[in-house]
Amino acid sequence: MFGIKPQPAVFKNQTIHYIRGMAKRVTGPEIERLIQLLAKVPGLGPRSARRAALHLVKKKDQLMAPLAGAMAEAVDKVGICSRCGNVDTRDPCTVCSDVTRDHGVIIVVEDVSDLWALERAGAMNAAYHVLGGTLSPLDGVGPDDLNIAALIDRVAEGGVREVILAVNATVEGQTTAHYITDRLSGLGAKISRLAHGVPVGGELDYLDEGTLTAALKARTAI
Repeated sequence: MFGIKPQPAVFKNQTIHYIRGMAKRVTGPEIERLIQLLAKVPGLGPRSARRAALHLVKKKDQLMAPLAGAMAEAVDKVGICSRCGNVDTRDPCTVCSDVTRDHGVIIVVEDVSDLWALERAGAMNAAYHVLGGTLSPLDGVGPDDLNIAALIDRVAEGGVREVILAVNATVEGQTTAHYITDRLSGLGAKISRLAHGVPVGGELDYLDEGTLTAALKARTAI
């Protein structure tokens, strides 16, 4: 009607065959498995996993073989510190075994990644305690599912002057902080938490109302 001719059946069949051909596997099952496993790593999607796998294959001798060896060694040696919950190849971990740290101050974090982030900042040379998550009744995560009992035991042993609750500023994080505060009350240690407010280099116009409110409540004298 508008001058568009119907496509011949042969052309349609060729198109379908071409599209189906594009979906065929172009690598062996070993490489496909490598891609699938890489895609499960946080921050890597299917496309990024394929690029990473291709780079590893191209650098098999220089990168893939050493990486495979390092991962095999990590599987055998990496474990959880029985004292603080950190991951390391020794127990107690490197942090707990460091005599130069101030073990009278314990920084409580949700995850090992938070511990590493604070260590990168280098603001304090203290000990740590990894909870392994936060309280979340909706998700079925209770106090017994976290590394809270070990923290209570560490403080009850004595010698801990301060416990810094470095949990995220989320509802779950604050709920966890309040629960830990109640459990630690009466054990003689000072309980503090990270300040909430204006970040370094932040502009007020771009901050949300909750951050501004917290910053005003946590204001300090000059």
